[in-house]
Amino acid sequence: MKVDVLLGLQWGDEGKGKVVDVLTPRYDVVARFQGGPNAGHTLEFEGKKYVLRSIPSGIFQNNNINIIGGGVVLDPVLFAEEARALESSGVALKEMLRISRKAHLILPTHRKLDAANEKAKGAAKIGTTGKGIGPTYTDKISRNGLRVGDLLHNFDEKYAAAKARHLSMLKALDGDTDVAELEKQWFEAVEYLKEYPIIDSEYDINEYLCQGKKVLCEGAQGTMLDVDFGSYPFVTSSNTVSAGACTGLGVAPSRIGDVYGIFKAYCTRVGSGPFPTELFDETGRKLRDLGHEYGAVTGRERRCGWIDLVALRYAVMVNGVTKLIMMKSDVLDGFSVIKACTAYKVNGEETKRFPFDATGVELEPVYTELPGWNTDMTAMKSHEEFPAQFNDYVAFLEKELGVPVCIVSVGPDRSQTIELRK
Repeated sequence: MKVDVLLGLQWGDEGKGKVVDVLTPRYDVVARFQGGPNAGHTLEFEGKKYVLRSIPSGIFQNNNINIIGGGVVLDPVLFAEEARALESSGVALKEMLRISRKAHLILPTHRKLDAANEKAKGAAKIGTTGKGIGPTYTDKISRNGLRVGDLLHNFDEKYAAAKARHLSMLKALDGDTDVAELEKQWFEAVEYLKEYPIIDSEYDINEYLCQGKKVLCEGAQGTMLDVDFGSYPFVTSSNTVSAGACTGLGVAPSRIGDVYGIFKAYCTRVGSGPFPTELFDETGRKLRDLGHEYGAVTGRERRCGWIDLVALRYAVMVNGVTKLIMMKSDVLDGFSVIKACTAYKVNGEETKRFPFDATGVELEPVYTELPGWNTDMTAMKSHEEFPAQFNDYVAFLEKELGVPVCIVSVGPDRSQTIELRK
């Protein structure tokens, strides 16, 4: 058996949670492979909305096994809030969820360091959510991090050393060093976290594959936020591309099967950083309002613009995408003309490559205009009901990207998901 990977192709917020929830009945195991609680996956069904920040989005389906993998950074306080809310709504979480020993812990001092570092950058700030994720990954790479498995091995001594180190850094940054209240909440949440099975997830996942079980690897954020291949430095602190499933879960590259790439029918971004197709006019505001484009965790307004096929082609390439999934098609229902960026003019020269530094060049999107469908698609149940202009839009995207679109979403609910092909 091979694992399938599901990830975002833009700057996050593509709708991954809903798709994982829809696809989960086909899988025995759903494993989150990277990211932290700044990434909210929103699911809507049966008139209720759920936002998952650390827990995999397969948690609502069929009593499947769900795993928080070693590439994730975990805040016990936010995890406990999320988990208890799910338990109170009837989810048998402790029977379904496993946590990797190798997942790194976000400490109270990491959150203080995140705020202090962002403040120190002034006008050059990158728009962090302040959840402590960057400092936690920094400690991981510098070999100073604490992991979930450390909770069971001489943790008090390890924690004291990490705290002392962080406090000295905060003093140098003139940051807030009062962590007493945060610590109280944190240690209480740690005791709750210990109630869950803590596992060697790399062994478990590979054993599941040997047993013939089907595994779906769930990514957070989006390809263009990847720390190596995204719009650096306006990126997250982890590898959001398909290779992150290998490093985050201990799965060999030869074990990867299908790669599902998720994108919106238009484009959005939260926080600072380049966004070549961003719209500052009434069209941009209309996309934001119709798409309810506000961060699932932060509530921040998302920047909106037309679809960027230069960035999408790049994302398809670095991920090895085999199947495309288009979200929020219904947001474009009322537009008479739809634009798609097919190339950039960089310093006056046309290119189809995403530049090394999209903020350091004069960049102008080159658009192709397509006719809109001016049809409400939200009640449609089959691709046979789609208007011709929408089918033309899908065909245009498939030709430009070289990968088939296999699923289209026409609304936020689980039921508003239409499969075009297996």
